[in-house]
Amino acid sequence: MTDEPDNLVLVYLRRIDEKIDRLAAGQADLARRVTSLEAKVALLHGDFAAQSERIDRIEIRLDIVLA
Repeated sequence: MTDEPDNLVLVYLRRIDEKIDRLAAGQADLARRVTSLEAKVALLHGDFAAQSERIDRIEIRLDIVLA
């Protein structure tokens, strides 16, 4: 008796199932990576806002000194 299934349709269904599992794992990995990128971009926005605030305070001090 051979290890091959008698039904060729089952062979193809198993291959399709394996490919879908790999695609799902790849999609989950991409979702994690996108989430990580979104968090990093949000942190950058916060850093830019803090820098703008500091520059505004420096400009105010310069205006007072130069006035």
